[in-house]
Amino acid sequence: MLTTRIIPTLLWKEFGLIKGAGFDSWRRVGPVLPAIRVYNQREVDELILLDITAQETGDDPDYESIAEYGQDCFVPLTYGGGVRNIEQVKRLLRAGADKVSVNTAAYESPSLVTRIAQRHGSQCVVASIDVRQTAPAQWTCFSHAGSRDTGRDAIAWARELEDRGAGEILITSIERDGTFEGYDLPLVSAVADAVTIPVIASGGAGNYQHMVDVIMQAGASAVAAASIFHFTELTPAGAKQALEAAGIPVRKPFVDAPAT
Repeated sequence: MLTTRIIPTLLWKEFGLIKGAGFDSWRRVGPVLPAIRVYNQREVDELILLDITAQETGDDPDYESIAEYGQDCFVPLTYGGGVRNIEQVKRLLRAGADKVSVNTAAYESPSLVTRIAQRHGSQCVVASIDVRQTAPAQWTCFSHAGSRDTGRDAIAWARELEDRGAGEILITSIERDGTFEGYDLPLVSAVADAVTIPVIASGGAGNYQHMVDVIMQAGASAVAAASIFHFTELTPAGAKQALEAAGIPVRKPFVDAPAT
């Protein structure tokens, strides 16, 4: 059985990390590099770094900074933010990213997902979907950091992204983001039932039980979280202990073999 991954999310804005609620990110967390170094020591399985202003400015990703972060990141690093073409993906991978997250550009050019998968492999493509609930058991996709209604149904869009070659779906509830109220279980369950690729649940984690619930009840393959790790004493290591206690397989921490 595949192990469940614990993935902290780092929201990058200009000169540092920020976090808020409902995609209204206003609270400063601190510099990026120290956070990456801390997480290296905290038994995380991967990291997601999202530049939340890149899509609006139209600027290229900051390859120099990403290369610096990649040198200090000892777990797989997913970068997202302003990824619009295959050349940017190539440069991001060379800079040290292991995967790229595509969101807004996929609505404008769905074939981008296919081109990335064909060139670099499906495992490189994390399709990010930000949604709001618009009716019972119905969710609509929003682009541009959750600010623009695309009119697309989230479940149908998840299926299309899988068909186009995405290797994973990162599904985020905008309403739950930063609330500590728990993941949107019906949303995650609907997406997980619709696709065969791994689904990363995001938005709303407030305690370890929320993580257990979204995996066991909704079928998530991984859990992404930000506020719970930034603003509480809960840790990725503690999350793994809670998941393991619930019978969910997790990755064991690396331990050096004793000298002989």
